[in-house]
Amino acid sequence: MTSKTTVKTLLILGASGDLTGRLLLPGLARLVADGLADGLKLVGAGSDPWTSQQWNKRVAGAFAEAANGAGAAGKKAIAALEKSTEYHQLDVTADGKLGTLLAGLEAPIAVYFALPPAISQKACEVLTAQQLPPGTSLVMEKPFGSSSESARELNKTLAALVPEDRIHRVDHFLGKATVFNILGLRFANSFLEPVWNRDHIAKVEIIFDEDLALEGRARYYDRAGALKDMIQSHLLHIMALLALDAPSSIGERDLRDAISTVLRASSISAPYKKSTRRARYSAGRIGERNVPDYTAEEGVDPARHTETLAEVEVGIDNWRWKGVPFILRSGKALGRARREAIITFRPVPHLPSGFEGVDAPNQLRIGFGPDTLQLDIDVNGPGNMFSLDRVTLNVELNGSALLPYGEVLEGIISGDPLLSVRGDTAVDCWRIIEPALKAWAKDSVPLEEYDAGGPGPADWPTAVGG
Repeated sequence: MTSKTTVKTLLILGASGDLTGRLLLPGLARLVADGLADGLKLVGAGSDPWTSQQWNKRVAGAFAEAANGAGAAGKKAIAALEKSTEYHQLDVTADGKLGTLLAGLEAPIAVYFALPPAISQKACEVLTAQQLPPGTSLVMEKPFGSSSESARELNKTLAALVPEDRIHRVDHFLGKATVFNILGLRFANSFLEPVWNRDHIAKVEIIFDEDLALEGRARYYDRAGALKDMIQSHLLHIMALLALDAPSSIGERDLRDAISTVLRASSISAPYKKSTRRARYSAGRIGERNVPDYTAEEGVDPARHTETLAEVEVGIDNWRWKGVPFILRSGKALGRARREAIITFRPVPHLPSGFEGVDAPNQLRIGFGPDTLQLDIDVNGPGNMFSLDRVTLNVELNGSALLPYGEVLEGIISGDPLLSVRGDTAVDCWRIIEPALKAWAKDSVPLEEYDAGGPGPADWPTAVGG
């Protein structure tokens, strides 16, 4: 069951931080401009001793783009939210401080922890259920915990405060548009679902390569790395959406049960030198930018051996997918940005003799942000009817007018946990990658290098490299 309450107050903890200014506030502004957050009050809290004027300046700056493009009603709603917002200096880890602030706010309240995971956990540990007004929701940024054990402990802490349906573990990759595009493609087309299995699909690759380097995030990233930051936090959920069996509905229980079922069946198998790969970028050039060696980036400790590019092969041990490798890859400072899933079908069992040309396996590519669809097929070429040529069918899928964090906040404000990560799946995502992390900590898998601005190591088995 989902909560029926509508949030009246959005309290952002860590309001003076980068996440709030760069992502949360612009996402909220678009939501307000579209009339999807009527009557909401915004309250910021942080450790910095900001004045009301400083906070108001941050909010106005983050809201400016949405306000400029809004209609009359949207401009009015944004102006009203800006006028009513307030800021409080607060140590969220001090006993009673957060509870006192919550007591003075209009309920129901959504408390957004835009804070480092360790501070969020400490803040929740000093809270009590009695301090939370009725209908309070708790919103946690990923990574959720730092291991399967710590994720379980954090689940217990949160469960003592509010019910599971009022815990939102944010994955901004799982915007409604992307999720529904994948589910619609798979389950609304009778020609596709019958071949969506081990008998017809050779491999599935999910790739998120960035052409950005650290961009000032060394303090967090150097302690996480690509495997934790992207594969554990995001790509495993995209994998689950591509691999799940058809749910009876797209209600939160049915869909999240189906996701959980896939992840429980998933694992990375030894030998890890074969099933996992890691690398770190060296100095290079991306477009017009010179990028220093990762170890020379400010805030990086070379002794941590943090990977900036990771690739793992996940196996799903069930009837549909046994033996099909799901290859998940993500990295920074690469030559071009790629956000896509590539489904490679098995070749035809027999091509009648007499045809010419290369009969390569068909591929279906699903692009993320913007969401696109490409199907590579072989057809008879012009001129010579016996020659096969590769053609690509392209279509742009429906997108959302909201920014990714706007979609996240819409679910929070309406009390809908559909696209939040459920507690058991948050634990399973850590369980899946932990054997690889342990192997890497023992240097069982070499830390390779690649030039910033390049394609990455040429001998990795992904479809990236040319």
